[in-house]
Amino acid sequence: MSIMALPWLARRLELRIDVSHRPAELDQEFGSIYGRLHRPGDRLHGIPAIATDSPELVIRYREADGEYYVYVEDVARKRLAGYTVFNRLIEVGRRADRYLRAPHSKYETAYQRRGLATAIYRWGLDAGLCLMTGARQSAGANALWHSLSKDHVLGYVDLRYKTLTYLGQEVSREVHDDLHTRMILLGKGWSVERLAAVTGML
Repeated sequence: MSIMALPWLARRLELRIDVSHRPAELDQEFGSIYGRLHRPGDRLHGIPAIATDSPELVIRYREADGEYYVYVEDVARKRLAGYTVFNRLIEVGRRADRYLRAPHSKYETAYQRRGLATAIYRWGLDAGLCLMTGARQSAGANALWHSLSKDHVLGYVDLRYKTLTYLGQEVSREVHDDLHTRMILLGKGWSVERLAAVTGML
């Protein structure tokens, strides 16, 4: 029996899986961003750059209104490989908003599975950012989070009515699949106790 034969299950899974993006849409978006990175006078022009282990790739980043935008540029091919944004979360309360960010990434197919998102997530975590998933997460993103948990504390929280409740480092499948359940990764220097103290997490 296919998933589509069970409409209620399809709807439930749809809420937990990232929306896919058409290649043409990515080409247009990435082309626009790349043009802005090199257009004098644009706010993206001249933003700080970090060299990578790969001579053809450069990471550029900026901060705006508490959100962090990290762009990966292929300087050899003069194109944008992709980007990661550490977004603020409108679902959390004011206290938690100061400390938690939700990462979202888009990368061209040719640049996927090369560890770019992993490196950028580590960059954010090592800088002290604490990360939380959104309502949707792909299988690849889920695997990435668990890979990062080897070096950073991973836990689960319940989020509803702008209140966080810590659930522990392991939860049942039923709790895991609940739309109120989110994963968190603690940045360098953080503990669950410290995060609870500053965010009001229960």
